[in-house]
Amino acid sequence: MLVYILGVVLFALGICVSVALHEAGHMVAAKSFGMKVRRYFVGFGPTVFSFRRGETEYGLKWIPLGGFCDIAGMTALDEVKPDEAPRAMWRFRTWKRTIVLAAGSFTHFVLGFVVLYLMAVTMGLPNLADRPVINEVSDCVRSATTAEAWNDPTCGAGDPAPAKAAGLRPGDEVTSVGGTPTDTWQDLLGAVQTATGPTQVEILRDGQPQTLTIDVARVTRPTGEGGTEQVGAIGASQAPMLPYGAVAALGGSAAFTGDLLVQTWERLLEFPEKIPAVVDAIFGAERDPETPVSVVGASRIGGEAVEQGLWEVFLLLLASLNFFVGIFNLLPLLPLDGGHIAVTWYERVRDWLRKLRGKAAGGPVDYSKLNAVTGVVILIGGAIVLLTVTADIVNPIRLIQP
Repeated sequence: MLVYILGVVLFALGICVSVALHEAGHMVAAKSFGMKVRRYFVGFGPTVFSFRRGETEYGLKWIPLGGFCDIAGMTALDEVKPDEAPRAMWRFRTWKRTIVLAAGSFTHFVLGFVVLYLMAVTMGLPNLADRPVINEVSDCVRSATTAEAWNDPTCGAGDPAPAKAAGLRPGDEVTSVGGTPTDTWQDLLGAVQTATGPTQVEILRDGQPQTLTIDVARVTRPTGEGGTEQVGAIGASQAPMLPYGAVAALGGSAAFTGDLLVQTWERLLEFPEKIPAVVDAIFGAERDPETPVSVVGASRIGGEAVEQGLWEVFLLLLASLNFFVGIFNLLPLLPLDGGHIAVTWYERVRDWLRKLRGKAAGGPVDYSKLNAVTGVVILIGGAIVLLTVTADIVNPIRLIQP
């Protein structure tokens, strides 16, 4: 239990650091353009401590659920002092304001990439592309007529060990079997299962191509229909995680980041249709592991991952959460940063069209006219948070079912 609590605390701390860096991204970008940053605080509620450096007050508040960066004149409705007016954010060029507003999400993407890079160089990255990389080489392959016997690792005296005898090693990537290219593990299985006897196997070992001759054994295995079949087998398993060196990890992490961003966007599009399942879970239905989770649920899963020693799950969840927050925050909805970006570019396009018609610029958007829309977004967002938190308390997603 103590390890579980430690995992929950560590994950919650990771979220707090992520939020703090989000606001720091806004602050650094704003300062770099000369905007006036009044305050930068981590957390909400009563102030624990604060100090001033230059024109900015920095501090920590008691409730570590968020933070804020107070930039003078973020909108034309914000009150600014006379000395702040020339440096009010709304007076700056559109592209500068866009960079400042997007800097928070950009920070999440960078943080997610850093987490993945640390995974790559320490424990590897998940093999999402189904690459035929070897994880373990078995001491033997043997025939079996039942699923229980097939999963029994005990070797008999005469059982062959094709892969081990041929010198196949963990980390080798099989590129072809008997002349058939094996781009994925499924390709490898198909080629091996139809092979028999001495077969040429092309591999990459430490980036260098090599050729092995593996004496593929024919074994009996059970089928799903209760029968048996004869298939080829070499005695090797697929690597679930792909290791990287310090340099190769840069490219590997970048590619994996791209894959996760695409998956995150797809999950975000599916988000609305998953809400009914969350409601059902609150009232006792089995919790779908694909349903959305709150910070509470993510922290609980992080705690279970640490308790089970699954640090790769912990780090992958932390990176995925950063990518989700980064993309979600860019949605063109107020009060999200993406909503402010949308308003900023609406002003720019509107003024460009007015200029074409010989009219003067229209001036800053009156945000008070958008209060109703903003209120609806906040209401819906609050309801979703309440639902997911409730579900994560009464019927949480678990890594290992009790």
